[in-house]
Amino acid sequence: MTVLRIDASIQGPRSASSELADLAEAEWLSVRPETTFVRRHLGADPLPADAWATAIHSQFVPEEQHTQEQRDARALAASLASELQEADAVILALPLYNYGVSQHVKTWIDLTIAGSVPGTALLEGKTALVLTTRGGGYGPGTPREGWDHNTAYLRRIVADVWGADLTLIERELTLAGVNPAMDAFIEAAELLKKAAHEAATNAGRSLATR
Repeated sequence: MTVLRIDASIQGPRSASSELADLAEAEWLSVRPETTFVRRHLGADPLPADAWATAIHSQFVPEEQHTQEQRDARALAASLASELQEADAVILALPLYNYGVSQHVKTWIDLTIAGSVPGTALLEGKTALVLTTRGGGYGPGTPREGWDHNTAYLRRIVADVWGADLTLIERELTLAGVNPAMDAFIEAAELLKKAAHEAATNAGRSLATR
């Protein structure tokens, strides 16, 4: 079995989303130690931001007239689509940035879609674990209610466009204890952290058995 793991944090070893993915992966391997993990870290090794537009524009030019940049962009898009489609399951650690999906995650999604046959559900019938984190609070009644433009988009792409059997785990208030303005939320943040860690551990164990 092959699991594709995508990380996207720019926080390195301090990443809350990667921490959740580490827990899920460790539990997965405890159940299925023969699993091969294929890794791509979009935060540490971002994809070229202009590759998607280049790949799309090449579709309107005869292949024999493609520039080297267009050939490279098309090859990259095709390889990303194949990487996703060939995986038996995926673990996606994709935090919220600036109230939405980060630029480097959007580039990966756009290129993967560009590299696939239109209408192809790349994860049809496969398991996808999405782990997303938010520095602040975005729940009902908070000042930022409705400002999370990340989670619903990820659900739409992974479950509806790519056809995955989606498990979604969220963690909020990750900046409590980091940003002094959020010190009042440290206790609540610890409870949310504990719940998310337990959920990630349980998901890694249960999804590995499917």
